[in-house]
Amino acid sequence: MKVTITGRKTEVPRGFREIVEKKMQKYDKFFKDDAEATVVISQKGNHDNLELTITSVGIFFRSEQTDETYQNALDKALSAIERQIRKNKTRLSKKLREGVFVKGSDSYIAYPEDEYEEESEFNVRTKSFKLKPMSREEAILQMNLLEHDFYVFMNDETEAVNVVYRKKNGDYGCIIPE
Repeated sequence: MKVTITGRKTEVPRGFREIVEKKMQKYDKFFKDDAEATVVISQKGNHDNLELTITSVGIFFRSEQTDETYQNALDKALSAIERQIRKNKTRLSKKLREGVFVKGSDSYIAYPEDEYEEESEFNVRTKSFKLKPMSREEAILQMNLLEHDFYVFMNDETEAVNVVYRKKNGDYGCIIPE
């Protein structure tokens, strides 16, 4: 797995790269050889913040953790991603490394079955609506009026479908397709 580590407004601590690469090796059992991991560290108040994103065959696994040390945050993030994988193992079995969930195979990983209950089928409600061209600011206003956490709209400048959303810290984000 290719691992990239960057610091956002902070330096990557000496020896942290080696720790991350060593801990990430345990997770090679889940992913095919093309997997990439990105670790971004930053400061949030008096705590260390770590964002871990793993990409493999077009699937993204992401966890953001805050703790007193980057190493503790890394452990929590890796644990969260492993939980995501085990929770969705049936859906992911075709995309992840072959045999990782098949008993008797060379790469099988045994876990207590009752520890993680797999999610049932998704209950999806379908909704359709006409997209009205509007600015980001207008979309944010509309999202706030509807008291939603996100809003899909057609950008009046690019005529592309965009999504604005409210972040945990109260700021807003915009997703723009490439």
